[in-house]
Amino acid sequence: MSVDRPFLAAEVARARVGADLDVIDAALTRLRETSTDMVGNAFRVEMTDRLETQLRVTGGLSYRMFAELADPPDGEDRPVTRPGVKLRDVLARRLRIVPAEVGRRFKVAARITARRSLTGTPLPPELPALADAVEAGAVGEGHIKEVCDAIDALPAAAAQHKDRAERTLVRHARKQDAAFVATVGRRLADTLNPDGLFDDRDRMNRRSMTLDRQGPDGLSRLSGWITPEGRAYVEAVQAAVRPGHHLPGAEQTVVDAVTDTRTRPQRLHDAVVWGLRTATESGNLGAHRGVPVTVIATVTVDQMEQAARAMADPDVPMPAPARTGGGSSLPMRDLIRMAGNGFHYLTVFDGHSERPIYLGRSTRIATADQRIVCHARDKGCTRPDCTAGGYDCEVHHTPDWYPDGATDADTLHFACPPDHKLLSDGHASTTVTPEGRLAWTIGDDPPEINHIHHDHELLDDDVGDGEEA
Repeated sequence: MSVDRPFLAAEVARARVGADLDVIDAALTRLRETSTDMVGNAFRVEMTDRLETQLRVTGGLSYRMFAELADPPDGEDRPVTRPGVKLRDVLARRLRIVPAEVGRRFKVAARITARRSLTGTPLPPELPALADAVEAGAVGEGHIKEVCDAIDALPAAAAQHKDRAERTLVRHARKQDAAFVATVGRRLADTLNPDGLFDDRDRMNRRSMTLDRQGPDGLSRLSGWITPEGRAYVEAVQAAVRPGHHLPGAEQTVVDAVTDTRTRPQRLHDAVVWGLRTATESGNLGAHRGVPVTVIATVTVDQMEQAARAMADPDVPMPAPARTGGGSSLPMRDLIRMAGNGFHYLTVFDGHSERPIYLGRSTRIATADQRIVCHARDKGCTRPDCTAGGYDCEVHHTPDWYPDGATDADTLHFACPPDHKLLSDGHASTTVTPEGRLAWTIGDDPPEINHIHHDHELLDDDVGDGEEA
């Protein structure tokens, strides 16, 4: 069971925790400095076992801190963030982890730590058996994930067996690896729901799609669960992309089926791409933040010239990929082929000044054009270190917009909604650099521009930490 922690005054608790962490730091320093060349493998296995347990215990303590940060039992006695800055962003920068990981830890912490009712009455953790195992260092991150996934996968018809299922899963997690726990989870689902009863609520809760990051070859893994309705649409499009039909890059819509060497999974991929392209080019998807839903890409003059030479001369290498509004890389050959179909926005930049010199589009809409320039120049949120892509950003007016003020592309820059609010609330200020980039000043920090969306700046040794704009 969870340890019953006696109440301590704030100063006493801070002093004790600080002293204990100092002891741990000192012990770890001694361990790093101690040679283990002659201890033997039996001792190394024992040491590895103990270190793994200690790692899990500290992980449990970290979850406790996340839970208390989310809902401080003592109230917020002093602010830990600047006005307008979210705690999640502070933790992401302080711990050097992505915001999604911060969110994941908050979610796990909420399930394995004690809770409070709306009236303040203490409540046990949602998953008490798992909470005890985490606190004891008996389970790791893989176990936690599989236990939670198995519990969440139980249908509404088996909800009354949730506590029993949790105890069973945790019992095995204390003795076996995470893969074994996943197997137990599947067996429990079969046992507790032998008739396979799932209702619409179960299906809607489980529906999901995940688009992973691009690999070095530009490919991205797409996985998830689609509803029966979604499957029906996929099946219809897949049927149209039968052998000999809709080959990528083919000049003809239909070719001899015998010459079509695509596998069934490859045809399914091409069917999904064809369906999405057809929907995008239809013009019926409306607008997103004032711009018709379409593909947006940015290149430089040098890239375009080199791509033209490469198309004519196989010995000339293709330039670096273009950057899309979502922040992904798009090979130049793909971009050139896609641009031929229309309904795509293409902005060409001067490679030296980084200012837009050409904007090609299928339909001219003044405010949309200005937003496309932001896509091209900023590529995403301009706040330093923010990774939000252009599709997820709003347009910020610099200087601040007034009803009768001019709206020119040079005075518009991207900011994601949370960071835009930071500016609107007066918790940060901005200035435009001579190169047309937006530099941010937050608190007493010097003005900075965001390098994360500009690959050449990330690779430039002259761009250092805390560089002023």
